[in-house]
Amino acid sequence: MAARQAELVATLVAGGPLPSGFAPAPVDAARRALLRKRGGDVARHWPLLAAGLGAAWAATFADWAAGRPTNGSLRDGWDLARELRDRGTLPALGAEELAAREAVTRYDGRRAPRPRRLPAVGRAGGAVAVQLAGRVRLLRPARR
Repeated sequence: MAARQAELVATLVAGGPLPSGFAPAPVDAARRALLRKRGGDVARHWPLLAAGLGAAWAATFADWAAGRPTNGSLRDGWDLARELRDRGTLPALGAEELAAREAVTRYDGRRAPRPRRLPAVGRAGGAVAVQLAGRVRLLRPARR
């Protein structure tokens, strides 16, 4: 029973194959609903990234997240923002949010984010943010 549950969970959240004995349509509907819920959670942690993508947010996030297990909303948003930056498709608002986060927090993509020592600089998509005396300032906005 535990193995079947693990197979179903892998199908729903990590893009695993459909276990035998399950109807594809309801499992696919549940998978899409979970992706929407996960996207909403990430948008709450990364509001500027979501706003910058606008109507494309849901599709962009779902395409990126399909087949990837979650690392938590904060880290999922961070990983998505970095991937969009690397592809050159990070919107200006998302670049500014990413630069500010990277000025405050150190994140290597594997371990949980940790606070940076002061002062620190973050850069993304042309945006530059600096952390001094516990405050983050956007020195240069992203290219629009």
